[in-house]
Amino acid sequence: MDPIAKPMDITIYPPEVQGTGAFDGGRITEIKPIGFPGEGPDVSRKGPLFYWAWATAKGYGKIGLHPHRAFEIMSYALAGEIGHYDTMGNRSRVKAGGAQVMQTGSGVSHEEETVSDHNEFFQIWFEPNLMETVRQTPTYAEFRHEDFPVEVRDGVTLKHVIGNGAPVSLVAEAAMQEILIASSHGYRRGLSTNRTMAMVVIDGKGTLSDEVGSEQHELAPRYFAVIHAGTNGSIVIHAEQAGPLRLAAIEVPAAVEYLLYQNQYNW
Repeated sequence: MDPIAKPMDITIYPPEVQGTGAFDGGRITEIKPIGFPGEGPDVSRKGPLFYWAWATAKGYGKIGLHPHRAFEIMSYALAGEIGHYDTMGNRSRVKAGGAQVMQTGSGVSHEEETVSDHNEFFQIWFEPNLMETVRQTPTYAEFRHEDFPVEVRDGVTLKHVIGNGAPVSLVAEAAMQEILIASSHGYRRGLSTNRTMAMVVIDGKGTLSDEVGSEQHELAPRYFAVIHAGTNGSIVIHAEQAGPLRLAAIEVPAAVEYLLYQNQYNW
């Protein structure tokens, strides 16, 4: 008889076991909830969610012109202001809550900069079928915080960044929300069979558990959680009394039907 699938498998990665990086002589530093293949530590891509870094800079910093192909890449500003230039001729800045999205297609080079006294942003890579997207024309789009739909219910604010009416449209299958849970409130979220949620704590403390409460984990700033649903089930996120609890969550299929990135390819 086949083993019974576990409804929810939850793994927590505190910041000290995540990857790190730096740019511009250390002006821009980052932790990596999901690093590039071969970088270590052992936090690898989840389905089409390929890479996730959290960058911080105090004052001006620059990541010089560099190329990309095929991947879909989003920079999401958490604090301050970030700038963008690319070889398609786009030059822009977005403030906290805004996003810059490149579908890099057949190839584009870009550079990034931090502008304010204190800057924080996510850079997240999504992996569509690279063999197809590498033949497409690259695109760039930017969005302000006000462009994203927001739901407020029962002490929980959901900002839809990808999917659920959000303006960001990707080829890769993914949904992303920024979640704000008020003090002492909880948020229940269902996950279907063979779906994976990756979640980063931006600020605040709380707990994460499966619906039946048999597995409970502490949450704190910069903690990274990966939840895999072996069968249909739900998780519950609860903010401490000293809250609120602010998180970013991305849901993807645990597996896709196309060939994923192979290290011998240069994208």
